[in-house]
Amino acid sequence: MSAPPPHSARHPKWILVLLGALCVVTPFAIDMYLPAFSHIAREFHTETHDISLSLSSYFVGFAIGQLFYGPLLDRFGRKRPLYFGLIAYVVCSIGCAMAPSLHAFIALRVLEALGGCAAQVAAIAMVRDFFPVEQSARVFSLLFLMIGASPLLAPTIGSALMSGLGWRWIFIVLAAMAFVILVVTFFLLPEGHQPDTSVSLRLSPILANFWNIFVTPQFLVYTLAGSFSFAGLFTFVAGSPIVFMDGFHMGTKGFGITFAVLVMGFIGGNNLNVFLLKKFNSQQIFLAALSAQTILGTAFLAGALAHVLDLRGMMALFFLYLTCIGFTYPNGAAIALAPFSRDAGSASAMFGSVQTGIGAIISMSIGFLGAQAVIGIMAGTAIVALLSLLIGRRSVGELIVGEDGPVAVAH
Repeated sequence: MSAPPPHSARHPKWILVLLGALCVVTPFAIDMYLPAFSHIAREFHTETHDISLSLSSYFVGFAIGQLFYGPLLDRFGRKRPLYFGLIAYVVCSIGCAMAPSLHAFIALRVLEALGGCAAQVAAIAMVRDFFPVEQSARVFSLLFLMIGASPLLAPTIGSALMSGLGWRWIFIVLAAMAFVILVVTFFLLPEGHQPDTSVSLRLSPILANFWNIFVTPQFLVYTLAGSFSFAGLFTFVAGSPIVFMDGFHMGTKGFGITFAVLVMGFIGGNNLNVFLLKKFNSQQIFLAALSAQTILGTAFLAGALAHVLDLRGMMALFFLYLTCIGFTYPNGAAIALAPFSRDAGSASAMFGSVQTGIGAIISMSIGFLGAQAVIGIMAGTAIVALLSLLIGRRSVGELIVGEDGPVAVAH
């Protein structure tokens, strides 16, 4: 494994803040307009569950775009592809604000995601650039704490903008935020990876490299298990407006508060993970959290089918379920990406693409099946994640493997 650049030792906190800012571009694009679902539906003369397709379309664009940026980040360095993506995101966000129809809005959300995904895939790749592999799980947890804070702020900001100016201003503000992040990144973020002209941009070598990354046992097992675990969060985000606003008749403000409270579970899991990593390794935490997520999802589904859950019971189970994902995501990402340094951009892109692609396909079903499918999908994805880990980890072993062999991550 190549040593981190010297500037990482001088300014780790400053770099973390900048990487965190890049990581929240997509969460804000997802969470900020959730309170406006019913208003957008009325303006486009459709149903609320149809607007959820604009969320799923963002996930699709996000999944596809990461594969595009991965080789570019390895070939041209991290910053130039990042600039291109952020500029595209700004332009398409303004386009969303001006969309004349639902179909145009959904299409622009795909294009917005194709630009915005550059921010997150570059930030995740730069964790491997700036920090040694034994610190990566803790760094990911800190980044995901910043990501987790966005649902506390984004729906509230979106609700205020919608009430005062209209839902279209939500996307104007998203464009402005991304522009500020672009400027700060240009002037303050160091280049984490020098351009590597040996990285081919021809289709055949790119596909071969992605395939080699994908079939690496450690990457494959923890990417699939982590992706199906994280799909529960995708399902919650896509289904929560339908469950709470349509099912429990919550208003915009009430939904924003409820959404923020529940996502505190995800934030709490990330926060606790940082401390648990001092005593346990990433594999131990990942297995325990995934087992708990499966038990909770199964109990949630049983309670829903038996019609014994009221609003408080549903909120409690949502909270605990999301807490488990706060543990599985950073540890799964750290283990999956540990074997890669030179190809960190492509590995990060493949990881994000698989994760988002699975989440997009699963969450898209909510737009067709409605609120009754949300809890069943959350239970099912947790079960598949646990089975993927239990079946696949026999081929991985008990140690995280980095580029130079097994590495300890417990301390």
